[in-house]
Amino acid sequence: MMNNLPRVRALRSNKSEVPTRIWTRLFAVLAILSAAWGLALAPQAFAQLRIDVTEGNVDPMPIAIPDFKGPDGAVSKIGADIARVVRADLARSGLFKAIDPKAFLDVRAGVDSEPVFADWRAISAQALVLGKVEVAANNRLTAEFYLWDIVAGKLVNLVESSAQEGLSIGTPSSENWRKIAHNIADTVYARITGDKGYFDTRIVLVSESGPRTQIRKRLTIMDQDGANPSPLPVPGDLVLTPRFSPSGQQITYLSLSGGKPRVYLLNIETGRQEILGNFKMSYAPRFSPDGRLLVMSVDHDGNSEIHLFNLQTRENTRITNDPGIDTSPSFSPDGKRIVFNSDRSGSSQLFVMEADGSAIERISSGDGRYSTPVWSPRGDLVAFTKQLNGRFYIGVMSPDGKDERLLTEGYLVEGPDWAPNGRVIIFFREDGPGAGPKLWSIDLRGRNLQIVPTGGNSSDPNWSPLP
Repeated sequence: MMNNLPRVRALRSNKSEVPTRIWTRLFAVLAILSAAWGLALAPQAFAQLRIDVTEGNVDPMPIAIPDFKGPDGAVSKIGADIARVVRADLARSGLFKAIDPKAFLDVRAGVDSEPVFADWRAISAQALVLGKVEVAANNRLTAEFYLWDIVAGKLVNLVESSAQEGLSIGTPSSENWRKIAHNIADTVYARITGDKGYFDTRIVLVSESGPRTQIRKRLTIMDQDGANPSPLPVPGDLVLTPRFSPSGQQITYLSLSGGKPRVYLLNIETGRQEILGNFKMSYAPRFSPDGRLLVMSVDHDGNSEIHLFNLQTRENTRITNDPGIDTSPSFSPDGKRIVFNSDRSGSSQLFVMEADGSAIERISSGDGRYSTPVWSPRGDLVAFTKQLNGRFYIGVMSPDGKDERLLTEGYLVEGPDWAPNGRVIIFFREDGPGAGPKLWSIDLRGRNLQIVPTGGNSSDPNWSPLP
């Protein structure tokens, strides 16, 4: 029996049972613990079960995730659903290969006994996740799981000590068994890679419908795997460039409805929204890392300049002044610098400046035109769109312009954005004239290119921060 083993639990309850402030606090606790996990792990176990995500070529780690069982040892539908989502999350990262459950030999494996390591080694599994779920009479779901290192033949500690046993996460809606599954996948990913998981996140995007002559562009929010898509209540049928706030509770976006560009701020939780400022024309708003400012380009008689807009004081400050067109600004994660694109040097190139507009320096140096730069949440790279010889590319470079790498190309690829752990890039792609845009993702190795399911034509994706 394994009653004394360290464990992680995930708990779901009805929204009425736990106030919103408790959800927030529990999410904060989870974030702190996930940051500490890498320091709390036993070095002997860590040396065995490990993926180095910085290596150029990484073979996916074979991992076995049987359907979670109930208290009676039988597989329940919700246990099977949770395991299915965990398998899909980890497989989509490109770092794991989920072994087909039909190949499993140790079919009796569960959380109350050690697995038969020889049976799992026989199917080439290197890691094993075993879980149990229980639904109480009050509709409260508890999920318990363990991560096993099959190569070393030992349990992998998921938390620092048994004092943290019973870590629980409140989830308020009937569909949030998915949140439990994403939390489990995040934990496994973090433990094996030493990096933060990104599965319990969302994506906001522009959904496109109708003929090209009368195209409708509305905002949609969904889980990062495409589940639970939901339209957002925004005015008009022509909206662009939605961007999450650092808290994930607000979105800023640009509306072109009525022929006049306006920047809006939308509170996702309450649905309240407001028009920001009184600009003639403004484009591509983004939040500062502390959420106090928006950086955007504002038109000055046909020439766009970079502005900062203070969300508290409503003060608007112009920080560039050049005959060239300056647009697509993005803050560094420390808030000290801004990357943007400008044609001030003759063609569209990438520039970096201090957050007050000083010390402007060009960083792109290759052939072609560069646009839509976005600073990585890790601070180490800038993603961009590049146009060269009639083709479009998604690439990355260091903030000083060195080490440019092109990750993917196509007829039209554009609008990169980062997963919140800085390891995956999402963008939209059109495969030919008349083809509608679809969302795709790729990792920093230029591998694991795959479509992101949205159910229709989509563009302008933006990934939420970690909870």
